[in-house]
Amino acid sequence: MKQLRIQQPNPKQALFLKAKTKHVAFGGARGGGKSWAVRVKAQLLALRYTGIRILIVRRTYEELRQNHIQQLRVELNGIARYNVTEKQFSFPNGSVIQFGYCAKDADLDRYQGAEYDVIFLDEATQLSEHQMKTITACVRGVNRFPKRVYYTCNPGGQGHQYIKRLFIDRRFEAEEIPEEHSFIQSLVTDNKALMASQPDYVQQLKALPHTQRLAWLEGRWDVFEGQFFEEFRDEPAHYIDRQNTHVIKPFRIPRDWTIYRSFDWGYARPFSCGWWAVDYDGVLYRIAELYGCTGTPNEGVKWTPDKVFAEIHRIETEHPWLQGRTVQGVADPAIWDKSTGESVAETAAKHQVLFAKGDHSRIPGWMQVHYRMQFDANGMAMLYVFENCKAFIRTMPLLQYSQTVPEDLDTAQEDHVADEVRYMCMARPIKPRLPAEHDPFLDDPARVALELRKEDLAPPVRRPRMQIIREDNDA
Repeated sequence: MKQLRIQQPNPKQALFLKAKTKHVAFGGARGGGKSWAVRVKAQLLALRYTGIRILIVRRTYEELRQNHIQQLRVELNGIARYNVTEKQFSFPNGSVIQFGYCAKDADLDRYQGAEYDVIFLDEATQLSEHQMKTITACVRGVNRFPKRVYYTCNPGGQGHQYIKRLFIDRRFEAEEIPEEHSFIQSLVTDNKALMASQPDYVQQLKALPHTQRLAWLEGRWDVFEGQFFEEFRDEPAHYIDRQNTHVIKPFRIPRDWTIYRSFDWGYARPFSCGWWAVDYDGVLYRIAELYGCTGTPNEGVKWTPDKVFAEIHRIETEHPWLQGRTVQGVADPAIWDKSTGESVAETAAKHQVLFAKGDHSRIPGWMQVHYRMQFDANGMAMLYVFENCKAFIRTMPLLQYSQTVPEDLDTAQEDHVADEVRYMCMARPIKPRLPAEHDPFLDDPARVALELRKEDLAPPVRRPRMQIIREDNDA
């Protein structure tokens, strides 16, 4: 039988070929030689282990054909047989390399009941979190081969935040095991073959617009092309001092701070309710949220208005920071619509949940959000979010600009949290501030994150320009 011949891998590709954790991500920047590493590893695994099943997935079949199938048909000629109909290579030892695509959620049906020993998600961030989780759930079987999932990825795309959370930030949920996840950073300069054949490629990347250059050349995961809120930062190292981060540790809210509730209605799509505290400087703190999502992104729990507002009322009577407080509500004016009978706002009022009509202006509203998220010269913002507000943290960084309406975001995305944040910001508008001199660089159904242990509560930090709370306010 013909022998497989491969070129010498670069050091980063070699790390990928040797990686043995259950989940391995390889990437960061364009041109790092990731697709080559996928093809080589798939071939080596298929040849070494008898009867294993391997799946290589990309967003479209055409991408698979151009990036993998054509090359493998040459490289595996005389070694494995390709079946065009089944889209798979079959090896004499019984191993199989299968190809699959997932351009939309409906494509997930083809993976129901399938079992694989190894799955490669090539350009994984082009897939959604839901698509990645559904496909990787097919890694199972009774044979003794250790199951593996390999992700190649660049910053940007609908799966950006999921990959960033797991492999860059390493913030794991209860069912995720940190020791099973590893990340191999890949930059274009690691790809010596590309540097030799196309020495001007780095200069091409340097000529890109600022945000695109940071992602494609430097492999930065805090920004990506088309990101609507590119100001957003989530820096765990600064959760206490609040510099150059919007996500912070929770703290006990002083009794004399003003409390707001912002709301965006949804039924088939998620509804979103956020509670805000406003300090003496007018800074907004998102302290809690209720997000009506099934756990599948952008899928609503289909609660009736009665159920939604009964739950909101319960939270406001039981939450230690909300009970006994006057809560000022602001909501989408659409909830006052009576065309189908009793309006959503009227139902809310029956549960003692009152709202004022929010300003629905989109472009001015987004500018208010931008103004508040902007850092000043001290790295301080005018909007913060407690780390327990997971719907905000998950959805806001993923939003992208509309392709048809300049300055607006793409409304086809999961924008429900963003909408109610916009209503809140329009209720407390501010003037734009001078930007910083140097720019620093999961949801359960209807979950409200209120389970805060006392030891997790951090006291408010004094802002450089004005006292926030007295030192005798305990946490």
